[in-house]
Amino acid sequence: MIAHLKGLLVSTGQDSAVIDVGGVGYVFGASARTLSALGPTGEAVTVHTEMLVGEDFLRLVGFANEAERDWFRLLTGVQGVGARVALAILSVLDGAELHRAIAAQDKAMVARANGVGPKLAERIVRELKDKTGTIASGPLPIGGGATTQAVGSLAADAVSALTGLGFRPTEASAAVAAAESELDAEASSLDALVRLALKKAAK
Repeated sequence: MIAHLKGLLVSTGQDSAVIDVGGVGYVFGASARTLSALGPTGEAVTVHTEMLVGEDFLRLVGFANEAERDWFRLLTGVQGVGARVALAILSVLDGAELHRAIAAQDKAMVARANGVGPKLAERIVRELKDKTGTIASGPLPIGGGATTQAVGSLAADAVSALTGLGFRPTEASAAVAAAESELDAEASSLDALVRLALKKAAK
């Protein structure tokens, strides 16, 4: 069992990334939130991992923090929720939002994720109602530098907006970090942050 990976970020894709650990490149799948928190290639990062083993496959999934991994385990324990659907949910909802959705039995909130229909969303909030109490909801950094602070914050929403416009997670993170350094943190809004980040990304 591989519990975590610590090394240099080699590359990121739409739903995966590669980390070089001692000269060995490990590819892992991840949510959009985790990918956006990795930062630029060449930087040192640490990700928590879960190994999925099947009859004809061996796959690693990476997470920004242990709480996200715990959520992944809970979600994939629900019938009909595979790794891809669980990561889709974790891409649009952070731990705190999942807690609220499940506590309120808000299936519509869970159904925002790709691949999650009303019936599956209802099953998720119903089955997990009494199983979420031990999971922490606060974000934890997975690398170094300002970009890792984006998870679960205004910056994370800005990164999500940019990736939704087609930017790579690393490009979006770098642009948002650059925009944050110029904006007054207390006065900045999501709209202002996204607008300035778009200008940074376009340069």
